[in-house]
Amino acid sequence: MAAVYAQPMVPYAHGPSAHHASSSSHASRRDRGYRVCDQCSRPETPSAARFRLCGGCMTTQYCSQDCQKNHWPAHKPICQHTQGALKSQASAAPSPSENVAKNLRKFTSAHEALLTWAGFQALQLKRMPSNIRHKALLIQLSSRPHAESHRRLRMSSARIVSRDYVNDPLVQADIQRRDERCRREGGIGAAVVILEADGVSQVMPVEVDSPADIAWDARDDWQGVLYHFIDIGRTDFAQVLAAGMLGRG
Repeated sequence: MAAVYAQPMVPYAHGPSAHHASSSSHASRRDRGYRVCDQCSRPETPSAARFRLCGGCMTTQYCSQDCQKNHWPAHKPICQHTQGALKSQASAAPSPSENVAKNLRKFTSAHEALLTWAGFQALQLKRMPSNIRHKALLIQLSSRPHAESHRRLRMSSARIVSRDYVNDPLVQADIQRRDERCRREGGIGAAVVILEADGVSQVMPVEVDSPADIAWDARDDWQGVLYHFIDIGRTDFAQVLAAGMLGRG
């Protein structure tokens, strides 16, 4: 099964007092998943220029041209691996509209904030941070006809699997690199979210801060929330979450 690698987001507790907020200020804390520069680990923020995509794999992001250039020797193997997987899927597709690999990338990009949150909740990282080391979230999708590319996939199931489910050596090595980087910076490691659709898989590592620094409450209804947002095609999950409008089912 092809593994098309996705650039992760980092669930930061956003706000000047987020890391030191008391329970009385909890409501003012906002969470948002930020992309991180794969060279210097700088998070993308709304006030700064948008990060640039790698033109080869179109997934890894950088805060500057210098960072992209400096990271190329390390990024080259996984970049070429990703390009090869995408080309293989594209050549096998009867038409562009049926290119599952392309639809999966667009789906992941559109629902990135939702998938980040679901991974955090499914692995119960608020209560059991150690789960990040040996568990992963597997989301299985199926194709459906739709005019909008990010809605051409629907959720069939979601379950917890071993991190060994990812068996591609290059992807495993890159996840390990992100694990180590995140822990050096005080986080707990990279949570792994795996998406599968019609024989194509995409691996999305999510570098996670210490749960104590993340304002997200533990939620047991994550599957229902995930299914709902995917089914109706909503892509504003980050805004809904930041505004505290995510009710409990």
